[in-house]
Amino acid sequence: MTMTNQNQTPASKMPEVETVPTAWQRFKDTHIWNSFIKDRVAQVSLTIFMGYVIMALFAPVIAPFDPYDPTQMDIMNSELPPSWDEEMGEEQFWLGTDAQGRDLWSTILYGTRISLTIGICAVLLQATIGIIVGLIAGYRGGRVDSILMRFADVQLSFSTMMVAIVVLAIFQASFGTELYQDLAMVMLILVIGIAEWPQYARTIRASVLAEKKKEYIDAARVMGLGQIRIMFRHILPNTLSPILVISTVQVANAIISEASLSFLGLGMPVSQPSLGSLISSGFEYIFSGAWWITVIPGVVLVVLVLVMNLLGDWLRDVLNPKLYKG
Repeated sequence: MTMTNQNQTPASKMPEVETVPTAWQRFKDTHIWNSFIKDRVAQVSLTIFMGYVIMALFAPVIAPFDPYDPTQMDIMNSELPPSWDEEMGEEQFWLGTDAQGRDLWSTILYGTRISLTIGICAVLLQATIGIIVGLIAGYRGGRVDSILMRFADVQLSFSTMMVAIVVLAIFQASFGTELYQDLAMVMLILVIGIAEWPQYARTIRASVLAEKKKEYIDAARVMGLGQIRIMFRHILPNTLSPILVISTVQVANAIISEASLSFLGLGMPVSQPSLGSLISSGFEYIFSGAWWITVIPGVVLVVLVLVMNLLGDWLRDVLNPKLYKG
């Protein structure tokens, strides 16, 4: 005879356990994701940009040749047209070769890596400087705000290209071309980064002026929290939306600045080509028939900058509270 436990709760009456949504499920419910899946331009732009990033990261694996290895260059292969040219093209060089005999496809992969590295690192530098200056100026106010913003105004009165040309030309003349070529990437990151920090400083300052008057900042002061903690732990997270938009556009601007400086002979050396230096090195051959040395890297650069600007425009619209419909 089987004894039944009267205290046992039937399975049908067991309390339901609420499932906690995962981080991915929560993200799928956000306004950013819903806007992204409805915007074809943003989807295509992000796909192309991620393709650039993947190719740049895995350039040593994808590239059939190493453009930095002199043993893989043959001057006899210089200025070969792309492989679709049936008369002179060779299958192993499907985008042709440059004036040094390097495979153009491999050189573009490595050049994209350098251009993206300079653009991202320069933006990280200018964002760091601009955020610190903007937070201090907006939170402290008064004389500190006036002095820091006057520095920003002076910096904005000079164009990035003018500052970069003067600084890089002086450095190259003072320390020699050989040392400059060794430090070209570092110098470009420093010059482009330092020249553009006021963009961030003025944007962050405007956001801080609005945030510091809110009640949660008054509560933080009453609790005895220090100024640095209030600025970086409480105010800064609420000002990240404009920073993301600016950063997307600024990376594209930094890449364009590097390409312009390389075209003027003040960028990356020929031995470590970026997209800009590739365009510059091939420009003198464009009228002799070797158009691919300049045109193909130029198209790659234009597409990269275009998709980054499109992503910046999409982020600006998505993160704009006036356009958010709920």
